[in-house]
Amino acid sequence: MPLSASAGARSLRARFAETSAATASRPRLVTMLYDRMVRDLHEAAAALERADHYGAHTALVHAQEIVEALRAALDPTVWPGARGLGQLYDFVHERMVAANLTKDPKAVADALTVVEPLRDAWHEAFRSLGDAT
Repeated sequence: MPLSASAGARSLRARFAETSAATASRPRLVTMLYDRMVRDLHEAAAALERADHYGAHTALVHAQEIVEALRAALDPTVWPGARGLGQLYDFVHERMVAANLTKDPKAVADALTVVEPLRDAWHEAFRSLGDAT
């Protein structure tokens, strides 16, 4: 059975995303994860506005998976700032879970107020190192 044009395009996008993630440098992967987490949070906020609880849930769960992966990658024995960043990740995760349970857009906004500046800081840090590609 042939794929529809939209299903084929989704499949191509998924394969491109997988290949990009698999071949990205570690710094680039971090920025890609942050970019996707911000996108997921914006999608969740928009879904909550239109009372699309399934869409919000899907976006929030994906964002939670990302913040969990970022949290797991922290090594306080290598970087003393890892503990503080881990606490921020814990806060963001807690707000995502709260948003998903209560369908509260403010909880999503709380997470975004932390995640967007972190994303921007990581992009800037890697740009300054010449490793944002």
